[in-house]
Amino acid sequence: MTEIADHNLLKKRFRGYLPVVVDVETAGFNAKTDALLEICAITLTMDEDGWLKPATTMHFHITPFEGANIEKEALEFNGIRDPFSPLRGAVSEEKALKEIYKQIRKEQKIHGCQRAIMVAHNATFDHKFVFAASDRSKLKRNPFHPFATFDTAALSGLAFGQTVLAKACQAAGMAFDNREAHSALYDTERTATLFCEIVNKWKQLGGWPLGDIQTAEDNESIS
Repeated sequence: MTEIADHNLLKKRFRGYLPVVVDVETAGFNAKTDALLEICAITLTMDEDGWLKPATTMHFHITPFEGANIEKEALEFNGIRDPFSPLRGAVSEEKALKEIYKQIRKEQKIHGCQRAIMVAHNATFDHKFVFAASDRSKLKRNPFHPFATFDTAALSGLAFGQTVLAKACQAAGMAFDNREAHSALYDTERTATLFCEIVNKWKQLGGWPLGDIQTAEDNESIS
């Protein structure tokens, strides 16, 4: 199979959308007022047989925007002791998102996708923070769909009967280290692997391509 045909597989699988797995760590729950502290995004691709897998990883520590609210409880939860420490190597929201968006647009073009769609665990939370940061940075070329997402919490509930990320990963037979949890990089890597596992399992069971279902029904009626 040619490289172009390989790229078309992803385009056809998600109706022209490029799935990008995202996780953020924040200083609270309010996307408008609370600081975005860390973000990771992982693009996905397909091999020549149509199996979904992670592609490019982009990870940034973020400097709190000017006037951002920072909740002590949130820092205790995510383990970021000092958001302003130079040791974090943090960059601005604008710089991080520009780099992420640039790579996403590059891979959209490779796969012939019209735009990206965010994949995240409890995706509404991550989606709101990314869009709020994008608005603050006045970035007009946000590649993500403005409201549609793939939520792995919901998909895991369907596929494995679990909605908590750690438990969903374990139910899927994946390793999950709770000591590494609540790091944007680790959580995104686990979420990406989980999403690929769900999509690939559906393919393995005969649910995709859709023609496979029709073929099975035809064979059943003949027998």
